[in-house]
Amino acid sequence: MVTGNCHKVDEAVSFFSDVARIEHVSMDLPEIRHEDVRCVAYEKARAAWERLHRPVIVDDTGFFINALNGFPGTCAAYCMKTIGNAGILRLMEGVKDRSAYFQTVIAYATDDGIRVFSGRIDGLVLEMPVGTGGFGYDPIFSFEGRSLAEIPLSEKSVVSHRGRALAGFRDWFISKKPSEYNND
Repeated sequence: MVTGNCHKVDEAVSFFSDVARIEHVSMDLPEIRHEDVRCVAYEKARAAWERLHRPVIVDDTGFFINALNGFPGTCAAYCMKTIGNAGILRLMEGVKDRSAYFQTVIAYATDDGIRVFSGRIDGLVLEMPVGTGGFGYDPIFSFEGRSLAEIPLSEKSVVSHRGRALAGFRDWFISKKPSEYNND
């Protein structure tokens, strides 16, 4: 799995522990600017495949806040680095519509091409951070009455946007005949 974020690797490993070995490759990949998370993940997977020439998993996540016209969208990581949760909460001060969603796309590249798997959860932007777990926007995003930072990792892995995308990928991966993939 090519990512600079070890938390993403931990979630992926939990989904594949009995299926395949996941190796973490920390590598910077070019990230295109596009409104569609699928396009961003697809291009990252293509770039990772071209550099490594072995099966690779990449992911990309967007955080879309309806009252902010979808901002930060696919620029969620950059937004987190620059204004963080405090900046998002300042932008949301006094805003009544707090609806938002996360979308993660897992892209898997092999010599047979690239497949993408998407997961999404809808929730609300909280008025202040809540919880001590998770990472990124987890403390300010409420899903079914709790912030993602309050949900234990074992539960979060099942209900999260990344978990949903990983589950789709895992189901597809398992359905393939052993000769169709390399689980090294």
